[in-house]
Amino acid sequence: MTDTLWFEIAIVSSIYAIGNMTMGHFEEHTPKWKRVGKYILTLIIICLTSHFINRSTAMVLLGVFFLPAVYIHTYYLPKKKGINGWTGEPKEKYYELRGWDKTKLK
Repeated sequence: MTDTLWFEIAIVSSIYAIGNMTMGHFEEHTPKWKRVGKYILTLIIICLTSHFINRSTAMVLLGVFFLPAVYIHTYYLPKKKGINGWTGEPKEKYYELRGWDKTKLK
């Protein structure tokens, strides 16, 4: 029943949907084309890996994609930049890091 690429598409899409619902406010000034492009690139990589290697490898690879996020949120942001890795505060520092216009702060 799950031996088609629709399974991979559903998994990746679910991760991005939940991520956008819960963490989308951290990407509020990121251009939409970059956000969509990241999703499509991830989907292509996972589907190609599953098709040409196997599903287990694709799922492990998907898990590996989370490692940079864990590093950034638990070490780089708080220790190197002085930004809370889970709340993005202080917002001024977060906006500066992202290269966003600070006048857009709400």
